[in-house]
Amino acid sequence: MGKTRQTRGHRFGTPERNPHLRVICATIGPGKQRLLALIAETQSISEAARRMKMGYKRAWQLIEAMNACFRAPLVESIAGGSHGGGSRLTATGKRVLTLYTAIYAKSLAASAGNLRRLHGLLNLPPKSG
Repeated sequence: MGKTRQTRGHRFGTPERNPHLRVICATIGPGKQRLLALIAETQSISEAARRMKMGYKRAWQLIEAMNACFRAPLVESIAGGSHGGGSRLTATGKRVLTLYTAIYAKSLAASAGNLRRLHGLLNLPPKSG
């Protein structure tokens, strides 16, 4: 059948884990932000996918979805040469990554207390151990 759904505790995390921010109808969130950052670092979709323990096809699907959501593509191919081809962020991709990272950091700082209080209201299973 399908993939087993995550438990509420896993989905919402624990007070020690950072909350996540999804911006503009899920066009970018923590997973896509990490994928973009790894592509910027490695200049390789396959290496970025490997580091995220994700298949290349899934990484490419996420990139295609992001490229379709913005006015200009976020990721582009680099023509092969002596080192082979690869991928890199476009100027728009770099800007989106920078803006999302800044929004995420500012929102965490501004809402940390409220997020802890909200987390305290969740019906989570008791910690084992």
